[in-house]
Amino acid sequence: MDLRVLDYFLVTAREENVTRAAALLHVTQPTLSRQIKELEQDLGVLLFQRRNHRMTLTREGLLFRQRAQDMVNLMARARTDLQATQALTGSIAIGCSELQSMEEVADLMDTFQQGHPQVKFELHSGNTDDIKAWIDQGIIDMGLLIEPIESGQYDFVRMTSKEEWGILAHEDSQFASYDAIRPGDLVGTPVITVLDKIGHDELTNWSGKYAAQMGNLARYNLLYNAAMLAQHNHGVVVCLKLNQHFDHLKFIPLVPKLELQSALVWRSQQSRSRAAAEFVRFLREKKGQVK
Repeated sequence: MDLRVLDYFLVTAREENVTRAAALLHVTQPTLSRQIKELEQDLGVLLFQRRNHRMTLTREGLLFRQRAQDMVNLMARARTDLQATQALTGSIAIGCSELQSMEEVADLMDTFQQGHPQVKFELHSGNTDDIKAWIDQGIIDMGLLIEPIESGQYDFVRMTSKEEWGILAHEDSQFASYDAIRPGDLVGTPVITVLDKIGHDELTNWSGKYAAQMGNLARYNLLYNAAMLAQHNHGVVVCLKLNQHFDHLKFIPLVPKLELQSALVWRSQQSRSRAAAEFVRFLREKKGQVK
């Protein structure tokens, strides 16, 4: 598929108007309309709904937009990697969960860039499921994930810091005076909990017989939006402790303490760019760990 046509599609999807998109792309409106129509015919689906000079994406169009953006991004990264000279250049894409150990990763990135200043990092935020999918699809080179890691599928280096579970509760809630949250304390309370399976399973095991008795208000993949609910005293957020402040919210740890380790993970037996391969070698040497 012609990447130029993907660019045409992405600009049109962003602008929602063929005239504006054509002007930005420096092509005529009939040319752009024809290219979009041929793309729809090639895919066998309708990508846009056309109403009163406005073009909005269909359900199929929304799905294709993400795939098209991934293809354009991959080609840009491949072009950068292939143009590398003797000096190490290129980009390294890392998927990042919201974890305390991101501080450790930031220090590793900084040290690596001191020796290779022309290498750039791309950070992609998501939960465990997002990051694993991006690694498997080749969209990112590696990801920061909570253990356990599927040992046959991925290689990794383990981070030193521990990830501690607790809750975020409003300062006016009944939990503000608690020094810790114990199994059963949240029964009857609206709970905002994590989407990814590993975290959910760990919390279910910790809660034991009380897991089914807690009210599930919402689930989240990134903490900021969940914290907005708690700031309005709409339930409590079950989350990992972060070096992040939210007004009117208090972090209260779980007891028995629930801690997990994290790791920087990459796919086994996968070809990597020169920059990514050198960063993997650096990580193994720096952390003194090889899976």
